[in-house]
Amino acid sequence: MDGPLLWKSTMLLRSMFAQNYRSLRSIRMDLAGVNVFIGENGVGKSNLYRSLQLVQAAVRGTFAHEIAAEGGMASALWTGPRRDEKNFRIKLEVEVLDEERAVTWRYWVEAGLRPPAAAGFAFEPQIKAEELCFEAGSRPVTMMKRSGPGIMVRGDRGRMEDYPEQAMTSETAIAMLGDAGHYPEIAAFRRLIDGWRFFHGFRTDRESALRRPCLAVTSTLLDQDGANMAAVFATLVHTRGDTVELDRAISSALGGAKLHVPEPGEHAEFGLIFPDFPRRIFQPRELSDGQIRFLGLAAALMSYRQPPLIALNEPEASLHQDMLSPLADMIAAAARFSQIWIVTHSQRLASAVEERCGVRPKRVIRKDGATWIQGMRLTGVVEDEGDD
Repeated sequence: MDGPLLWKSTMLLRSMFAQNYRSLRSIRMDLAGVNVFIGENGVGKSNLYRSLQLVQAAVRGTFAHEIAAEGGMASALWTGPRRDEKNFRIKLEVEVLDEERAVTWRYWVEAGLRPPAAAGFAFEPQIKAEELCFEAGSRPVTMMKRSGPGIMVRGDRGRMEDYPEQAMTSETAIAMLGDAGHYPEIAAFRRLIDGWRFFHGFRTDRESALRRPCLAVTSTLLDQDGANMAAVFATLVHTRGDTVELDRAISSALGGAKLHVPEPGEHAEFGLIFPDFPRRIFQPRELSDGQIRFLGLAAALMSYRQPPLIALNEPEASLHQDMLSPLADMIAAAARFSQIWIVTHSQRLASAVEERCGVRPKRVIRKDGATWIQGMRLTGVVEDEGDD
């Protein structure tokens, strides 16, 4: 058996900026290792989460598809008062610190509507501009810059030069260049962002992927739909051979239950053994929505490898209140290796994470009709927010 493969990512999402996206009029904020966002319904918590997911979509080359899937640009654009209707655009930006190399990466992308009589579909996003730069010394160095269809990229000699291929209006340049094979720095940044994991919620109905066996393929990370959960558990049990923290969390949350994972054959499977029925293995189809959802969160937070960023949107949904403390324990354990982003309605969960991780939850509010963080300055710093 291999030993635990646990390493702390040296990549930290240091700040994010979103403008003109849904309820996000213009918001910039600094981020920590653990970030908890709490607020009432309708204040825009999920839009913060979604804006970060769209950055990943831009890097993957699926930005236009993601916007189209949520109703197109007409739905995605800020709907409040607009000063400049003609050039109104969504802008998303992230700043990522590579602590090991002492390098800061900045990537931003702007998207707007199709101009009259221009090519492209009416409601798909038109990528207007992009830029990727890094800063290792006193001044930033631009690696890639895109304006309209034209792309400039830093070549082997350290000079900006025209990229021979133009981008379609719905394509992102960073995805094109990341696939080109000639720009290792751009490809490295793309791999980093591609490694983020977003868990918006798991289906828990009878047809849920979490309730079904999956192909027996070594799985070091949980898929975002949870479809490989049985393989993730099998990898932990039969490859790592160390499930102490996972067993403790499951036992605490599920009334002393024990995870049962047989040696995989063609498929990986799992079940639960409860103290009152020690000779019976309860199959996933027999478990409650809350039980199967907790197992999905356990697989996301305690997988064989840890992604650089784990984002959970309302993880408390369907969970019994007694499961929130074990969930906070798993979040604290994952935070040793991954940056954490949590959107929640639950004050109990937020308080439990604060107690274990020493971070104050950020209160999401509406300010002048737009999503905002209570006590946050325009610079992105939250007043009286400690480092502990």
